[in-house]
Amino acid sequence: MALEMRDRCERCEAAALPADGPARICSYECTFCVPCGEAMRDVCPNCGGELVPRPRRATAPA
Repeated sequence: MALEMRDRCERCEAAALPADGPARICSYECTFCVPCGEAMRDVCPNCGGELVPRPRRATAPA
C-alpha cells in the first residue's frame, strides 16, 4: 500500500509539497512542511505521534 503523497502542508496550507521534495509525516499520513514540523518539535498536532522525514517519490507509479 502506497503512502498518500499530500501536496500541501496541513498546518500552514501555503507550502507546496512536491512528491520529490522534503516533508514531515506521521504514521497516520498527516503531512507538514519542514518549517512547520520543526515549529511543532516533530510532534503531530492531530495524533501526538512522531513526525519523521517523508520518503521521496521520484516518479509516479505506472
